[in-house]
Amino acid sequence: MEHTPFILLVEDDSFISGMYQTKLKSAGYQVEVVADGELAWNRLQQDPLPDMLLLDVILPKKDGFEILEDLRKEDRTKNLPVILLTNLGQKPDVERGVKLGANDYIIKAHFTPSEVMERVNKALNAGN
Repeated sequence: MEHTPFILLVEDDSFISGMYQTKLKSAGYQVEVVADGELAWNRLQQDPLPDMLLLDVILPKKDGFEILEDLRKEDRTKNLPVILLTNLGQKPDVERGVKLGANDYIIKAHFTPSEVMERVNKALNAGN
């Protein structure tokens, strides 16, 4: 039986998370959505570990940069593919995300959901 990739989507805007959840599910992914950084962090301490993390940066309780930084410090999650999906489009933000170990950095306003899906597929397939 083929493994269905499991994506954890961390997004506090319910409209955006709903849209991506629908898109990802229709593309055949399993999706779990959490709306704040603390819940995301707690979820990432449990099994199963997602195949990918789609991570907003500006989140309640713990921001995406903090989560990414902490993930990269732990053996269990240091190679987990992470795509930052954010409205922070300033160069320093992008550079910080890449430096912290993001596999990709997507500025929400610059990408259609279909383009985001292409980047998700690409990042997931890079690991196989």
